[in-house]
Amino acid sequence: MKIAVAASPEVAIPTLEYLRASEHELLLIISRPDSPVGRGRELTPTAVSTWATTNGIELYCPNKAADFDDRLKNFDLVITIGYGVLLPEYILSQPKHGFINLHFSLLPKLRGAAPAQRAIIEGLTETGITVFQLDAGMDTGPIYLQTKHSIKPNTTAGDLLNELAQLGPTAISETLSAIENGIKPVAQDHSLATSAAKLTKSEAQIDWSEKAENIVNQVLGFAPNPGATAKFRGEVLRITKAQVSEHSLPPREITLLGGSVLVGTSTSAVELLEVTPAGKKPMSAAAWANGARFTAGEAIE
Repeated sequence: MKIAVAASPEVAIPTLEYLRASEHELLLIISRPDSPVGRGRELTPTAVSTWATTNGIELYCPNKAADFDDRLKNFDLVITIGYGVLLPEYILSQPKHGFINLHFSLLPKLRGAAPAQRAIIEGLTETGITVFQLDAGMDTGPIYLQTKHSIKPNTTAGDLLNELAQLGPTAISETLSAIENGIKPVAQDHSLATSAAKLTKSEAQIDWSEKAENIVNQVLGFAPNPGATAKFRGEVLRITKAQVSEHSLPPREITLLGGSVLVGTSTSAVELLEVTPAGKKPMSAAAWANGARFTAGEAIE
């Protein structure tokens, strides 16, 4: 089949590598336009744009859905992976077999932009991937294939996305075979749908009056980016690794105990493992604490 892929994030690359080496023709990569990154706001291509350029595959970067031309009519299929643009029906119907999407949850659970992150924040122990036919809704199309995947303790969202990305090549391969053999996808049960909305800055702020387990899930779900945040001595502190401690402290109290940095919650304490102080690089929480020199009864916000 003549295939195009619409994708932006690095998690698409294992599937792109499979397609490049497969019997199918990967002829076009569609990705988001270069965007400002970092303090210098330097225009930077997406991970997928860089991959396309490196591998000599035609790259197409329309600004929005309305900017698409009709080139997709020349393709058998378009595969989307974290592309980030909701496409209307007149675009979805251009390729011979339409569009399919590789989504990082077991649909209809966790529809939306942040399924892996939300799975961890919600404390789930299992998720997976779904390959489905795109329609004009948000992850509402009929399903070709699903693969389950266990979420191990202390897994960050970044770790989970990388694990799920490795399942993509096999799932896409099996789906392409199904399409070639005329197998039709099965409708979702919309009554079981849940949401996985994009993470917001307000959600990143830790509430130390919450349960320790919920706070640790929040830290893991926001890691590595954008990172769960707290305030210490008036400055933002990003927390990217943490675990539940057996010790207890009053909510918000922070202390260094036997080399462990502990913060009190409504249940047991949370042990901070990795932090990023304002204007600095990530470091172990113990190294940060040694420099901060907590005072007795000091609190974190």
